[in-house]
Formats: sequence, structure tokens, C-alpha cells
Amino acid sequence: MNNNISQILPGSGSSGCKACTPGAARRINIINAGSLDYAEALKFQRDMQELRRNGRIGDALILLEHPPVITLGVRGGSDNILASADFLRENNVSVYEVERGGDVTYHGPGQIVGYPVIDLNSYGRDIRRFVQNICMVFIRLLKNEFDIEAQFDEKKYTGVWVGRDKITAIGISVRKWITMHGFAFNVNTDLEHFKWIVPCGLQDKGITSLEKLTGCRQDMGRIFELTAGYFCSVFGADPFLAEMSDFQDYFRDESFPISMNHTPSQPDPPKK
Repeated sequence: MNNNISQILPGSGSSGCKACTPGAARRINIINAGSLDYAEALKFQRDMQELRRNGRIGDALILLEHPPVITLGVRGGSDNILASADFLRENNVSVYEVERGGDVTYHGPGQIVGYPVIDLNSYGRDIRRFVQNICMVFIRLLKNEFDIEAQFDEKKYTGVWVGRDKITAIGISVRKWITMHGFAFNVNTDLEHFKWIVPCGLQDKGITSLEKLTGCRQDMGRIFELTAGYFCSVFGADPFLAEMSDFQDYFRDESFPISMNHTPSQPDPPKK
């Protein structure tokens, strides 16, 4: 990922992203966590949510990839997991029941997972609009960068769809107006792994990926940048790069100085 995402935004002299114009009043810390085990990512989210609730850090977007894992949301049922327990165990695929909305979801390599830790008090306490905005991130990204028409239908199905196939799953939770969990964008995802489940509990719908739609494997680093850029565009915010390690002092010491817009002064190169 580019050490300065603003360099890929319009007006910065780069053609890497057609997303937005810098200069927004809001700021979002963009944390590229690389490839991260689900349990570790879940703990990090919960810690970040608590710090945000206490006003000790600013809004954040955690971007990462997971090793193969299956998660069940609050409406999820184990009957939508088609693979046997023995198969999952032999392939080191864990199953987690979590507090997000939705049913069963698969995460794995080649999929960009985003966990926004956002204070909705700054966005009108409008959960529906928050989910709509996440959808618009990918609708605009796919149209502007790849000329792919995508849509969402909040009355029937969550997520972002290309025809009858889902390309981005969305499931969030909100505690005291601070969000966690988020989205899963299929870029180079192995779509065969979705045969392990009934995705989102929908028997009559399919799954697609950017690789499948374009016919070529995508540069994950570039798509990470685009996702961060379009997310900040839709939410009207400036991006600031950070690392997971930049927040460890907040976890260890409750007296660590408050920083509503925490940004490392000289971030290390993000993980690939």
C-alpha cells in the first residue's frame, strides 16, 4: 500500500484512483494489517471499538486478509455450513460465531476484509445510511476503475451485487454508536471455497470476484489502495496510514494521551 494514500486521490498528480478530492474535515486512520488470524483480528477490533467509544482514538478502517475461516452472524445457522466438521478440521478452517448481522460468510486469501471502527455520532446515528455508504464504496470503485455495474438492494439482500452474484458481503455490529465488523470484497478469492457454505444463507444466489469479472488476477496492493481511497471519499474523510503497533500504547496504558485523530508521524511500510 502507498505510504500516502492522498497521493492516489484526484488533484494529487496520480491516476491510480478516481475516488475523491483531498481536504475533507474528517480523518480516518487506515490500518493495513496484512494477513491476520481471525481471532487476533476480532480482539483488535474489540479493543479499538472500546478505545473509540472512550474518545481516545479517532475513526479507523482496518484492512486485511484472513486465512480460510467461516463466520456465523446473529442470524446464522450451522445448517448453512455444508462442509463436514472433519473436512474443516483437516483443512485448518475454524468456525466463529460473532455479533455481526447476517448469516454465514467465508473469508480467505485474495479477499479484502474491512473493519470500520467509526463513531456514528459524527454521521447522524444513521445505521442504514452507514451500510448504504459501504455499498457505495464498491459500486463507485467497480464502475470508475473497471467499468463494472454493481448495485445493492437493501429491501431484500445486503451487500453489493453484480447481477445475481454477490461480490461484497456486508455485516456490521454497533455498540453505543461505535461500529465494528464490516465488509468482505472478493478480489482474487478462491470461489471454490464458497462451496463449503450456503453464502449468507441464500440458496438461489451466486458469488463472484473481481478476478472472475475481469478475467485476470488483480494486484492486491493496488486494490487495497483503491478500497481505502473510495472509502474515505464516500465518508468525506482524509486518510491517514497507521499500523496495528501504533495503537499498542493505548491498549497497555489508560493514561496514554488522547488522540482523536491518531496518525503515526513516520509510518513503516505496510505489510503486503
